[in-house]
Amino acid sequence: MSAFSQGGAGGRITAALRDATIAAAVAFGLFVVMVGLRTDVSPTGALVLRERWTEVAMLCALVFAGRLVVTLWGLRPQSLGQSPERAAAMARAGKLFAPLLLAAALVLPFVPGIGRYELDLGILVLTYVMLGWGLNIVVGLAGLLDLGYVAFYAVGAYSYALLAQYFGLSFWICLPLAGILAAFWGILLGFPVLRLRGDYLAIVTLAFGEIIRIVLLNWVSLTGGPNGMSGIPRPTFFGLPFNMSGEPGTFAGFFGIEPDPVHRVVFLYYLILGLALLTNWVTIRIRRQPIGRAWEALREDEIACRALGINVRNTKLTAFALGAMFGGFAGAFFATRQGFISPESFTFIESAIILAIVVLGGMGSQVGVAVAAIVMIGGFELFRDLEEWRMLVFGAAMVVIMVLRPRGLVGSRTPTIALGEKRAIGAGHVSEGRG
Repeated sequence: MSAFSQGGAGGRITAALRDATIAAAVAFGLFVVMVGLRTDVSPTGALVLRERWTEVAMLCALVFAGRLVVTLWGLRPQSLGQSPERAAAMARAGKLFAPLLLAAALVLPFVPGIGRYELDLGILVLTYVMLGWGLNIVVGLAGLLDLGYVAFYAVGAYSYALLAQYFGLSFWICLPLAGILAAFWGILLGFPVLRLRGDYLAIVTLAFGEIIRIVLLNWVSLTGGPNGMSGIPRPTFFGLPFNMSGEPGTFAGFFGIEPDPVHRVVFLYYLILGLALLTNWVTIRIRRQPIGRAWEALREDEIACRALGINVRNTKLTAFALGAMFGGFAGAFFATRQGFISPESFTFIESAIILAIVVLGGMGSQVGVAVAAIVMIGGFELFRDLEEWRMLVFGAAMVVIMVLRPRGLVGSRTPTIALGEKRAIGAGHVSEGRG
């Protein structure tokens, strides 16, 4: 019997208070160094140690109260199983929610009150949606834990910048080339890790991402090193550049409208929306093909997959290559949107954020990844004024989601192929992506 049922209500409260006190003590041990002590530079240039014990006390109190609520009210992660009725209801809601989400994305630039800031935020969110869908192929469908996905993002960005600057190629020509080069590097990564899975695969992919970043940082003659690359050409609308001159050869001059810098932002918004939808469409189509079913079989059990006669080597390589290709597309867009790139834009934290989007959204769920990207990237812009506390709020929200929804925001989905009637797969049967 649990400690709560042994002593009635009094014993339950006592046990909850003891549990909350232990949690607060652990939090104090963590926050006393991470939050309580901070180094600052004084006006004279000297390094001083600033104490923030009030903030530590507030955080420990929040942990105590949160743990007490969780314990008393019995908030526990949902069981691994899920009733068929609930799974079917979620599947129906997903079919309705996805078109509404797409319609909202299509009309966003024309909504009254939407300005430059909201459009830039929408471009950022869609970029992470595309990256999440690309990584979802590797992690969510094939079950290969990849912590170095940002390397393909960087390869795409630098491929476009180098091809555009040294060879004078346009964005529309460089875009497929950047994807092909990123896919090539995905295959190069796939070959050494064919026999690895789980934590070992994660470590190797993490190392691969760091190798790419360090190479970009030190190859100064080609990549500019820490100074990065600037002056990256902007995309054009069928050869019409976006500038404020209003000449006949420009976008505004051709259509006879007043030049406005928002035109380029709207064009970039629909460009990344189109690339993201292309990623989603290709992923859905391939999932219905034999290679897509082979990915799902590999995710569930690699040994059984080999026993069925599936070529595991080719299955893994295609997953790495296709996921890397979409990362390369997103990197090329990032380079042309920013006009400047540097190795500092492709650190491990980017891979961690993209992986968190996939995991929090739900492994293998396209709608879940989109919702998680909106919540994590768009929603947390509301906390930008919190400065260093922003990441603390970000981490706390992730912990709450993982406690209440351990299988992600969308923990069930419809099988790609089914014999007879299709039924939604409960959260308990969706892989965690451990390899």
